[in-house]
Amino acid sequence: MRFEDLDLIAPILKALQDKNYTEPTLIQEKAIPLVLNNKDVLGCAQTGTGKTAAFAIPTIQLINQRDKSNHDKIRALIVTPTRELAIQIDENIKAYGKYTKIKHAVIFGGVNQAPQVRQLKKGVHILVATPGRLLDLIDQGYITLDHIKIFILDEADRMLDMGFIHSIRKLLELLPEKRQSLFFSATMPKNIVDLSRKILKNPVKVEVSPVSSTAETIQQYLYYTNRTSKKDLLIHILKNPKIDQVLLFSRTKRGADRIAKFLYRKRIKSAAIHGDKAQNQRQRALKDFKAGKIRVLVATDIAARGIDIQKLKFVINYDIPNIAETYVHRIGRSGRAGEDGVSISICEPEENAFIRDIEKLIKQKIELVDDHPFPQTDKPMTAAEKKEWNKEKQKRKQEFFKRRKEQMANGTFKQKRNYRRR
Repeated sequence: MRFEDLDLIAPILKALQDKNYTEPTLIQEKAIPLVLNNKDVLGCAQTGTGKTAAFAIPTIQLINQRDKSNHDKIRALIVTPTRELAIQIDENIKAYGKYTKIKHAVIFGGVNQAPQVRQLKKGVHILVATPGRLLDLIDQGYITLDHIKIFILDEADRMLDMGFIHSIRKLLELLPEKRQSLFFSATMPKNIVDLSRKILKNPVKVEVSPVSSTAETIQQYLYYTNRTSKKDLLIHILKNPKIDQVLLFSRTKRGADRIAKFLYRKRIKSAAIHGDKAQNQRQRALKDFKAGKIRVLVATDIAARGIDIQKLKFVINYDIPNIAETYVHRIGRSGRAGEDGVSISICEPEENAFIRDIEKLIKQKIELVDDHPFPQTDKPMTAAEKKEWNKEKQKRKQEFFKRRKEQMANGTFKQKRNYRRR
């Protein structure tokens, strides 16, 4: 099937041609006709399956074709959990709708609201928003949802994971009863199903099976090492000049910061991106990475949602994910659109079991690299050893903050230099 077979209008087809899009993905093929026929849609699809276009393209077409009597009013609302995702969706709407007269805007927290308010005052047809800033601007009277015809909730499971359930409930009370609603989530546990029932009316379910295989264009390598030698092995790997730019995954926000600081001390240009960073910091880091000013971008899984970097070749799993599907999505950031990609995983003893789960899911063995100076010699900890280790870790953490509090009280605390200054 081709996009021409989906009854799309000429301006959208022309925009898709500009992006060299010819054939829709499975979820696009299933969802676009349903949305164009004004159906409520319950979509279950992972990031990376093309679901943004699945709802953005028909939404642009419907809003473009409908009555323009309320041309300065918001007609479609797209709510998504993170700033990066909101920005990415808005960029896609800009690309797909560039030959239409659709006006669009994106709003999110963590930045000054004034420029966003100015954009809203100019008139907006399609608004992309994160929940907090959206409700703030509604409370201040800058946004009204009275004219919403299409409501889209994207990444619903992540929304609940991040504690937005109360914001969503409040938002639902403000939306018109008569509307078309689209609901997308990567997973469908009971709480997500219950939420969908409050949003949708007689929905058609569109489901794309979770990704369980990796692209053939991605070469996968596995290094076994000890916990204490992970950073040394990372530097050893980065000595390869061919690894000119890499997206590196950390399990935690603090871990991401520690890795980026360590790399900076080793004179490797790097930056961390995660939910605790200010929006301008995140955007600057992503912009610098895309421009080639940063060699290593360290990211958590949540922050990486919305990062779409064409031609990215290298991905490093510094921490092996405990959910096998996450591994598939991580390495899928490389090797996009038929390009070659390389995935490198650094595994400590406690993560050996995660590797077995991953290989079981993808139905293949990851190529082992054992010719390196930091081999794995430790055994995975027993339950008792792990309990003791966590206890000691917590003790060190408490001592650190106690010492810093004392230093701040007596005036001897010195702020470390900002590692991102280069």
